[in-house]
Amino acid sequence: MTQQAFFITGTDTGVGKTLVAASLLHAAGATGAATLGLKPVAAGGSVYAGEFQNEDARLLQMTASIALDYSQVNPVALQAAIAPHIAARQEGVSLSVAALADHCREVLQHRGADFAVVEGAGGWLVPLAGQDTMADLAAAIGLPVILVIRLQLGCLNHALLTAGAITSAGLPLAGWIGSAAPDAMAAANENLATLRERLPAPCLGVLPYLGADPNPAQAAAYLDLKPLKLKTSELKTLVLKTQGP
Repeated sequence: MTQQAFFITGTDTGVGKTLVAASLLHAAGATGAATLGLKPVAAGGSVYAGEFQNEDARLLQMTASIALDYSQVNPVALQAAIAPHIAARQEGVSLSVAALADHCREVLQHRGADFAVVEGAGGWLVPLAGQDTMADLAAAIGLPVILVIRLQLGCLNHALLTAGAITSAGLPLAGWIGSAAPDAMAAANENLATLRERLPAPCLGVLPYLGADPNPAQAAAYLDLKPLKLKTSELKTLVLKTQGP
């Protein structure tokens, strides 16, 4: 069973979740840990070797040390780069929170990873199917959450709202990571100080803007995994409680 696993969410779409997720895998792998990354639902992509694949999911697949087939990393690859529930409806794809959560738990329990990440799509409350949202998927998987915050005007409100929603869902906020936007943020240090003061979790790092095509190795240098100290027994309890009797 995976020793440490975390659900990666963000304050919005395009805030740097995939870069953070891959960078966490790189940083953990550099310590000798066996790593894997999952992206249960992805929207948008291209055809690679005859198979439609999402670039974010491919990055997780390539960065992790445990080899998984693409369909294991990303069981639902939607072609349109739009909200997942709309893309699924247009493409005739059925989205099931229960099925996606079962898939993630199966991989986490049986692939022998020391460190794993499960990356969501969009923000915390992105709709999936019916009244279900990405938050319901995170709760069904039952992992502690790492929040990625785009450092731009409005980030304080977005971060505090999202953190409150995470804890209201009964999931621990394990940590947060700041992700700089291309344009420098006014009063950046003061905003970071406010986030450190008000968020109920440690800051795991602040990524500067690393250009249009950053790589996980670059970003990993700005991260600190030491605060992510979750005992195996605690993780097991979180995962098993979602499986029912």
